[in-house]
Amino acid sequence: MSRERAEAVARFLAEPLLARLLEALNGEGEETRIVGGAVRNLLLGEAANDVDLATTALPAETIRRGRKAGFKAVPTGIEHGTVTLVSGRASFEVTTLRRDVETDGRRAKVVFGRDFAADALRRDFTINALGLDRSGALHDYSDGLADLAQRRVRFIGQAEARIREDYLRILRFFRFHARYGVGAPDGEGLRACIAGRAGLAGLSRERVRAELMKLLAAPGAAATLDAMAGAGLLMPVIGAVPHLSRFAAVAGAGGDGVYPAFRLAALAVSVREDAPRLRQRLRLSNEEFDRIDRIAQALEGLGGRAEPPSLVLLRIVADRAGSDAAAAALVLLTGSTDAETGRQVQKLIGQLGATPAFLPRGQDVLARGVPKGERVGQVLAEARRLWIEAGCPADREAQLALLDAASRL
Repeated sequence: MSRERAEAVARFLAEPLLARLLEALNGEGEETRIVGGAVRNLLLGEAANDVDLATTALPAETIRRGRKAGFKAVPTGIEHGTVTLVSGRASFEVTTLRRDVETDGRRAKVVFGRDFAADALRRDFTINALGLDRSGALHDYSDGLADLAQRRVRFIGQAEARIREDYLRILRFFRFHARYGVGAPDGEGLRACIAGRAGLAGLSRERVRAELMKLLAAPGAAATLDAMAGAGLLMPVIGAVPHLSRFAAVAGAGGDGVYPAFRLAALAVSVREDAPRLRQRLRLSNEEFDRIDRIAQALEGLGGRAEPPSLVLLRIVADRAGSDAAAAALVLLTGSTDAETGRQVQKLIGQLGATPAFLPRGQDVLARGVPKGERVGQVLAEARRLWIEAGCPADREAQLALLDAASRL
């Protein structure tokens, strides 16, 4: 470990809350270590926000010691040995050492143990199996440090066997590669994922969605999705032919492109029917579905053209699907074109964002003698259409003149 990393580890272990917790959980025949992602990120010089710990103590003893040290104990997964210890806004997952006795490709039956090596070797990837004890010593049972240095995501042990234990590890392999890996995915791991791809069908849609959304937001998502598609592993997940070049353009642009729902639309949406298909297939949240559905509506409204539309057409689409969806659809359609087109698109988006408010309301329609009822809404909609076609004048009098014209139609 470099001097810089050693100093970072020392600072991390000296954080008062973590130091108090380790003091409480160690000693009197028990040992607790920091494990998993926190150790991996710490060694990469990244924030170690989610701190998980592995302990020789049984859950009841973890609860007793945690409460004695002033932590609130929440039995979040106590049947699997996990207790969450909470202090203020900080929480720590503490799990008793385990070993698998039975797996079915989705879940495992475990028994508690006291062997840190056995617990580490049941994990998925070498870079996730590192441990850090209270003294600052690193524990590496699977050459995870070497893989971390090379930015290589590699299964622990035999890749096919690890995948048969939990087929979600196929998606995790690609997700972790997109986040931490460089170059092509590990060859053995890729071959094992291909061999086990039938197991994806047995996974819950919620678990698939969670992994896919994290993958889409990762820095290396575009190249990783290319690798998945080449291996025949992407279509079974999204249920459609992926738009890989469009996704790559969005992913490389930054900005709104970091949002997973937008990236999913970039990858898998062409027409309006794609949105409900993705909602059903991936159990999208209502918010995710609404955003993707409006982007799909905007894509249809813009006619699938790769050249920039007129500002009037863009505003018409925005009026129906929302300005954010219209801008997103415009980026999706033109994102992989030339630099000049890109400048035109940014200008259009700026003009769309500067569109003034449409001021007339229902009372203005009634004041023009239109009777109450659905006709009021029809007149407002027609006036709004005329206003957009007229270039969206900001002046209230000009807008009311258009309302007069609409009420006479």
